[in-house]
Amino acid sequence: MLPKASKVQQPQLTPPVKRRHRVNGEISKMFRYIKQHGVQPGRELFCLPSGLATFTRFALSSLGQEVYCSVREADYEITNYARQHGSMGILGQDSDFIIYDSAPYLSVTKLWMKGLTTVMYDRQRLCKTLGLLVTQLPLLACLLGNDVVSEERMRHIRNTAMETYRKSNPTPHPGAPQGQVVLAVSQLVSSMWSREEEQTGLFPQSLNLSVPDRELLMRGVCSYLLPGQSALGLGDISVLPSAFEKHVSPEILKACREKHVAAEGFMVYSVVCEGVTECSNTLEDEEDAELLPQALVYKPCRQRIYGLLLLRQDGNIVDIPAIKEWFVYPGNPLKEPDMVQPVPVRLPCVQPTLDLLWFSTGPEVSALRLKTFLSIFDCLDISELYGATEDSLLAALCLVTYIALQVQTLSQEDVDAYLSQAVCLRLKSLQELQRIELPFLSSRAVQLGSLYIRGLSHLLGANCASGCPLPSAALMPWHSFDGRLFHSKYLLAHSGAENTELLDSDPSCLSAFLQLREKLIETCRKRGRVLQSRPNTPKQSLTTTTGAIYRDRHAGCPPGGDEGWRERGGTTGGHRHERGWRERGEERRDRSQYENRERLWETGGHRGGGGQYFHSFQPNYHDGGAQIMNRPPKQSRGRSYNNRGRYQLAPRWQQPPAPGP
Repeated sequence: MLPKASKVQQPQLTPPVKRRHRVNGEISKMFRYIKQHGVQPGRELFCLPSGLATFTRFALSSLGQEVYCSVREADYEITNYARQHGSMGILGQDSDFIIYDSAPYLSVTKLWMKGLTTVMYDRQRLCKTLGLLVTQLPLLACLLGNDVVSEERMRHIRNTAMETYRKSNPTPHPGAPQGQVVLAVSQLVSSMWSREEEQTGLFPQSLNLSVPDRELLMRGVCSYLLPGQSALGLGDISVLPSAFEKHVSPEILKACREKHVAAEGFMVYSVVCEGVTECSNTLEDEEDAELLPQALVYKPCRQRIYGLLLLRQDGNIVDIPAIKEWFVYPGNPLKEPDMVQPVPVRLPCVQPTLDLLWFSTGPEVSALRLKTFLSIFDCLDISELYGATEDSLLAALCLVTYIALQVQTLSQEDVDAYLSQAVCLRLKSLQELQRIELPFLSSRAVQLGSLYIRGLSHLLGANCASGCPLPSAALMPWHSFDGRLFHSKYLLAHSGAENTELLDSDPSCLSAFLQLREKLIETCRKRGRVLQSRPNTPKQSLTTTTGAIYRDRHAGCPPGGDEGWRERGGTTGGHRHERGWRERGEERRDRSQYENRERLWETGGHRGGGGQYFHSFQPNYHDGGAQIMNRPPKQSRGRSYNNRGRYQLAPRWQQPPAPGP
């Protein structure tokens, strides 16, 4: 008999949690590099941009690609699909694919593209080597540790297995110690069944686990069982209904699932059907105490989304349980979820319900949807701009206003950078965006870019919950945000550039910018928020050549010509560029203090840090390359979001040099 584990167990870190902590450490290294050198890190410090997992599905759908979202763990649905359709194999990088009783597991890391060859892991041969049945592999995986059962939770069983294994195998088996652990646990699993039990598949009582550990182990084993399969006497497994489903109508549940599977929704399904929401690593600087983690910045709007989704017909949310949030951010150990209470959406008119917002029609309902959406972000005042402003700009104004209300350290210059970027992006071709050169990188600017991208995902969730008052395309980053353009606007704004330069000397852009900024200031003042001017010029002395001083096309560069447009630097160009930017900024600030009377905010001091990779979600056009090159540089994208081409979802960094031999 194995010794029972202690009944009082501390929360253990599962492999996904350990992976999140490891990625946080990599992000911290990336930020330190940016703050030290002022340039992009090399490939060794690459981190995925925030929001990539959220928006990839929408990008693929917009290109006409059929996309489905899983309602269970992705590994589960992949293996189930492969089994149902008789697929030749699953190409992946996850050992769980050999535990599932499904198609053969093919290694993507061993894939040789030139010859289209790879390595196949043979499930039957593995079982023969370990002396196990295929139905016993799930228990083996759980005892060794997986995404459900942490390694620490079953350590006492593995220790006992190793003691028994060493007694029966005094001569060590050749191989790594981890391999010996696998053999020892396999021997333990195999010894727990008699011939009769192998046929009936009874769950072994000889493990002698505590009740919580037994339940956890059973849940882990169940996670590997596909429909119609059984193992260890657990029988066919079906998903039990969630306790949260009782708070919404069957029609809402059906619509939630259909939209989720069709990749047309975000956040709604997991909240309504599971009472859980999660967010992976965000590119945030844990050493920067000035900017709050995005998980905390957007928590109030998420609470209103939860309240809207789970609000009862009578408006009562007293009996609604808290939502479990698994959000990765600096300081969160992820040992247990944050329990977040839903908050009702407050409107001066009738309180909205999902059945009304989702299924009713008419102009009154359309207006209610918009008011509900804006109220989630405490921006009901900007509803008067609907119809007179492009949907993407209305969404940008809503998001930037919300950020300004939540982040007290957000400055006048930050707001100017956000809004000018959104306004100017509509008129930029892909080639113009790619030609933008930056004198150096500001880590704070990059972190603000990440904050914006995460905000777009919350706009998307609120829009889905409110009955989609705005077209989803208007909330996509490739219509409202470009990391490189934002960074250039950030540097200009913090250097004291006047509005005309910030808006590319374009009268229509300047007019739109001033209109948006005036509405933002008005909304903030009503809530007691007064923005301060806090110019933030990076203090570090750059030791690496940073490239070129940014000049926009309006500065006199003819279309297609670069001579006289950029100033290339040598080995000391980084210092010269930084000084030139600073000197120009100080000169403009001195002049603006006396001559520029259109500034509407107070001035003050500001210091900042933090960092983020750029986020560039920009499309190419369906037109041929020659047509794009001949496109007028100021052609507006307009209100249409159709006929888009390929999207570049990765950060638009220059390629690092190839590694040496």
